[in-house]
Amino acid sequence: MNDTLLKWFEISFDVLYLFTIWVIVILMARKQVHLTDRSSKVGKLFLASFFLLALGDTGHVGFRVLAYSLGGLANNPALVGLGALATAITVTFFYMLVAEIWRLRFSHRRGILWWVLMLFGVLRLAIMIPSGNMWSSVVPPYGWSLARNIPLMVQGIGVAILLLVDGIRHSDGFSKKVSIMIFLSYACYTPVILFIQRVPMLGMLMIPKTVAYVAIAVIAYRALFRSKEK
Repeated sequence: MNDTLLKWFEISFDVLYLFTIWVIVILMARKQVHLTDRSSKVGKLFLASFFLLALGDTGHVGFRVLAYSLGGLANNPALVGLGALATAITVTFFYMLVAEIWRLRFSHRRGILWWVLMLFGVLRLAIMIPSGNMWSSVVPPYGWSLARNIPLMVQGIGVAILLLVDGIRHSDGFSKKVSIMIFLSYACYTPVILFIQRVPMLGMLMIPKTVAYVAIAVIAYRALFRSKEK
């Protein structure tokens, strides 16, 4: 795939993704009235988490599209970096909210596992502060990228394991589906974190990773926001 075709493929996918995720967020907001008493808190947390995800990704992929229109990614590193910072912040809070969703879904106390996930989120935010992260660059420094993504992986994979274990224990198909999608997203994201500097085409794995997040949003919408309507 030549560079021009690759560019237009990315732009088209980014626009379609942003449109889709915002439509789902808007539908969730409009259908809050269909939340049952049992699913109300969990549903509102899903709405908040995907609002944050959509907001951050609007900066991330939206700024990449803008950078392309202004002469390319290499000519607009500050735009690309600022977008990457936006999504890095919001996805951290996204997984903090998912941890709270797991706790409420299965009526757990704020025990050690919950606190570990929260603390790794705070650690990630702290790691993103130093200037060594070089948020104004298109390709982040490998060491800093790895350092700030390890806590995110602990958050994401950790909460996916908790959702899967409790989902199996309580025969909760919803939680099992969400956990599988999170595992899939990290299966795609991990090679990008580790090897993107050496193999740039691995960036294409961000497409199935993104689709996995859309799948989680659809699963949550169908399971929580349409149940009473049905």
